[in-house]
Amino acid sequence: MSALNELMRHTRVVADTAEYLRLPELGAAEATTNPSLVLRAVRLPEYAPLLRDPEVRAARDPEQAMDRLLVRFGCEILERVPGRVSTEIDARLSYDTEASVQRARGVIALYEAAGVRRERVLIKLATTWEGIEAARCLRDEGVACNMTLLFSFTQARACAAAGVQLVSPFVGRITDWARQQAGASWDPRAHEGDADPGVRALQRIWRFYKARAVATEVMGASFRQTSQIAALCGCDLLTISPALLGELAQSTQALPRRLDPARPGPAEDQAELAVGRAEFVSALAADDMWRGKLDEGIAAFSADTHALLELLRA
Repeated sequence: MSALNELMRHTRVVADTAEYLRLPELGAAEATTNPSLVLRAVRLPEYAPLLRDPEVRAARDPEQAMDRLLVRFGCEILERVPGRVSTEIDARLSYDTEASVQRARGVIALYEAAGVRRERVLIKLATTWEGIEAARCLRDEGVACNMTLLFSFTQARACAAAGVQLVSPFVGRITDWARQQAGASWDPRAHEGDADPGVRALQRIWRFYKARAVATEVMGASFRQTSQIAALCGCDLLTISPALLGELAQSTQALPRRLDPARPGPAEDQAELAVGRAEFVSALAADDMWRGKLDEGIAAFSADTHALLELLRA
């Protein structure tokens, strides 16, 4: 049995790609997309024709064309996976609750017009306070959200309190920050497995949720190496790049279950679920990693959104 097949016994595996033609070979149950992944795909010859799709070209403006393009990718993905697809709302709206809600409603309407049930779509929102409030509003309308760019325990508590469907702690980017701060003193071997900062951050959230019987799903994201994935075998979901899925498929390394909801172990924290806006903002201001990585992520997704809009205008 390959490491990937063993992982699939314990964890729902999600492909972190918009390249839907690759999905049959990857064997994932679901897929996640974002502006960067869609931009990368449409620059490839096999996906570029979607830029000229009649429905995309008939849009009233570039923003609507972009949403139609994202939904076209999502529909193609859903023809190739049995589960859900995550479609991201314009990152430039990350601090505007009402605009995010309106944009999400439009995306869901496009999916439903294409015959896709909203239960198969996760709307991706940045985990800002405004994004969480948007997810709370959408939840009440039967729209499930995937909270992305999540780097802190406070963000995870706020998401759980809002009753969101799924959170995506960015394992690799949390570890990237720790490595950058350590500089030349960083010892890779001393920070593998359970000692990996990103792995520890996700485990903390996962155990807290299980101890409180929180229904919100935890999906690890942004992996840099398979050792991070192995340490989180048993997590609810893991979204993994095609390159790392390929490594796992070629490996015969044993991947025993490391996270078991039947035996989650004690939670590290006794904190309340509820997080007020003042506490959220204060915690953000005090956490350089969270603040820096959140700003960096929103800026990168916004830049790729702008690049995608320029392609559509052209």
